[in-house]
Amino acid sequence: MQSNFPKIPFFGSVIFFIVSCLFLIYFSRLINNNDSVAQLKESQWQIETQRRDEIKALDRSVKIIETERADLETHFAKSSDIVPFLDTIEGLASQVGGKAEVTTVALSVDHSGLLVGMKADGTFGQLYKFLTLLENSPYALQFVSMDLKKGISVPDPNAKLGDWEMIFNIKLLSFIE
Repeated sequence: MQSNFPKIPFFGSVIFFIVSCLFLIYFSRLINNNDSVAQLKESQWQIETQRRDEIKALDRSVKIIETERADLETHFAKSSDIVPFLDTIEGLASQVGGKAEVTTVALSVDHSGLLVGMKADGTFGQLYKFLTLLENSPYALQFVSMDLKKGISVPDPNAKLGDWEMIFNIKLLSFIE
């Protein structure tokens, strides 16, 4: 008896089915591997994005507090900033129309501040305004001594009748060596 069942197309279709299954398994594993690599890259990308956002936020915070930091730094005078500090103090007197000059500068005995001796000339109102500006300056100042008297001890041809003389010592408490 002869079989009417064609064997060659059947084996061909079985081989084709097996090869197709192998391709399907190969490509599914390849897709899974690519998917895991893509997830790893995406998580690295998200971490980097978060890091950049944190850096931007930190940069914005630094810019926001920059002015506050500058104000805080003006409160302290470093040993390298003594000359600008003294010029600032002398400039306060000229703002109110008086005249001031630094006579002595020394480090305090306990190294807790800088002692500055000054002499100022002007009207009583000018000297009073000068003292007010000193008290309201951004520096922490302590008045150690002050001598205020009418008239100028050294004869000055430019001196007026209503001129006063003030000799005082202040201690700069916010001094950093």
